[in-house]
Amino acid sequence: MRDDLTKKRIFLLCGHAQSGKTSISEAILFKCGATTRLGKVDEGTTISDYEDDEKQRKSSINMSVLFAEHKGNFLQFIDVPGYLDFIGELISASRAVDFGVIVVDASGGVEVGTEKAWDNLRKENLPCLFIVNKLDKESTDYEKTVEDIRSSLTKKAIPFAGFEKGKVINILKDKNNPNYASIIEAVAESDDALLAKYLEKGAIDEKELAVALKKAIINAQVFPVIPMIALQEAGSDCLLEMLLEVMPSVAEGKPRVAKNIKTGESLEITPKVNAHLAAQVFKSVIDPFVGQLNIFRVFSGKISANSEIYNSTKGEKEKISHIYTPQGKQENNQDAICAGEIGAISKLRNTSTQDTFCEQTFPLEFSSIEFPAPSFSASVKPKTRQDEDKISAVLSRLTSEDPTFKVSRDAQTKEMIISGMGELHLSVIIERMKRRYQANVEMGTPKVAYLETVTRSVKVQGKHKKQSGGRGQYGDVWIELEPLPRGKGFEFVDKIFGGAIPRNFIPSVEKGIRKSLDEGVLAGYPVADIRVTLYDGSYHDVDSSDIAFQIAGSMAFKKALEQAGSVLLEPIMNVEITVPGEFMGQITGDINSRRGRVLGMEVKGKNEVVKAQIALVEMFKYASDLRSVTGGRGSYSMTFSHYEIVPARLAQIIIEGAKKESEKLAKVE
Repeated sequence: MRDDLTKKRIFLLCGHAQSGKTSISEAILFKCGATTRLGKVDEGTTISDYEDDEKQRKSSINMSVLFAEHKGNFLQFIDVPGYLDFIGELISASRAVDFGVIVVDASGGVEVGTEKAWDNLRKENLPCLFIVNKLDKESTDYEKTVEDIRSSLTKKAIPFAGFEKGKVINILKDKNNPNYASIIEAVAESDDALLAKYLEKGAIDEKELAVALKKAIINAQVFPVIPMIALQEAGSDCLLEMLLEVMPSVAEGKPRVAKNIKTGESLEITPKVNAHLAAQVFKSVIDPFVGQLNIFRVFSGKISANSEIYNSTKGEKEKISHIYTPQGKQENNQDAICAGEIGAISKLRNTSTQDTFCEQTFPLEFSSIEFPAPSFSASVKPKTRQDEDKISAVLSRLTSEDPTFKVSRDAQTKEMIISGMGELHLSVIIERMKRRYQANVEMGTPKVAYLETVTRSVKVQGKHKKQSGGRGQYGDVWIELEPLPRGKGFEFVDKIFGGAIPRNFIPSVEKGIRKSLDEGVLAGYPVADIRVTLYDGSYHDVDSSDIAFQIAGSMAFKKALEQAGSVLLEPIMNVEITVPGEFMGQITGDINSRRGRVLGMEVKGKNEVVKAQIALVEMFKYASDLRSVTGGRGSYSMTFSHYEIVPARLAQIIIEGAKKESEKLAKVE
């Protein structure tokens, strides 16, 4: 068991897609002797990208937990995908590490994935090291990329290594290096007392510098930058030196905060092996053969094999048989996973992502991880009857793996709706359903839940009279149909006086009308925001019945709809769009083109937030369009607001489409 927390480093590799994160992971593993050959993304031989879809795409889709040992130190790190569609992996992994390593492609500089990684690490208040990678590409310039990081992200980014003629030079190892002074100055500026001493003496004691440097990095006052060419292993030694010498160990990591379940008070959890257990699941993976694998970080205490732990989130005990240290898809058996380590357990009954492990005698709970709401939705339907039997169970498994993936069923359209972070995200989900579970589905654009209503009041009669020998059927009603304000639904008012219709038949009339609400006269959509008043009618002593008055009520209602100026209603959404200020003109123009209304704007940090109302039908491809317009820097959220009348021109197109669909179904039947 690894008890010395000063010899552990737990970090994540993040950045824009294709910046070389996985290649750096492979360089670390190879340099530390964890692998016998340098894995290559292009050859599909990496430890990190082990799923078939990752090998095919030559890019990470899932986070991968890896480990290596170097000079008696234990390094555990998480390689996360850079595509924004899989940002949930970055958010999950950030909960489990003590610092981040952001990889920047020297040919692309600071890109949107770089910005998202940086924003996430700052939100989690984690220290950060930058790597400028792929410096072997044409027209790349290390100093220029460093300046891009400093101007785009933080002025506190300082080169800790130089790059000359393809070689990486550790500036900390060379006091005569002209850039050494910039490190000293940056460290001195992080501490007023140290700055005064530096200004007075012009130098800082080496031991004092080492302590102050580590403190400045931990407190996010200095962010080291180093160069690399991962595929050539150039910079691997320098990276390992930085990880061990300047980045925080587990012992130096900032305490985590949990809630004492008994008292409700906040607790600071400091990393200690011999302490109460405090751990959190940050990722769950479903394997078709092995079952569910829960991946967790232990912040204090330890979890042993063949033991029992308490899941405080679920309030239940879980039995553990085997416990693992993950290495990509490999599972390395351990006797225990202790403070400052990431582990995995399979076949737990009631544990899922975000759950807290602790001792029942010392119950605590970590806060839940905040994931962005899905921004892209699609409808799915099974291709065959066999697929139909599988689809619900398969989708349930996939949602337990990915908190940014949601499944719902639209009660009105009867469609199964899947929602995620983008079109790529959902495409990967569909591919995974087919590959892992042999469940084939077709993906399409969701139907809009239109409604129908009326625009004027009418009074009509509905009379059902049938005589065919023996007892007949007789029901006669007079109703008034009138519009209600939006969102009021349906009201039925009984104004029968003097026994024109017996009391026991009044509910029958209402029942007949309510059944007819499901299908309007324009395009077959449900009818809403109306009041029906039953004010007169007649009956027959023998032939009147419950069913006769149901039919009469339905007849009257349909006749009234045809005379009351029926119109279509469409759902209008409240939309909040967050974008950098330079895109505001394009965004507001685009809102107008979508029949939207801008309600207001406000500044939020370096971004601006536009609040608008837009018809739902105009929003189905918005996630992709917004990403295209803003280069991935924009985001949005959407909630239902109300229904509005569809413009006549568009309503006619919808009505004609519904009629064609109805005719098509009739031919099939």
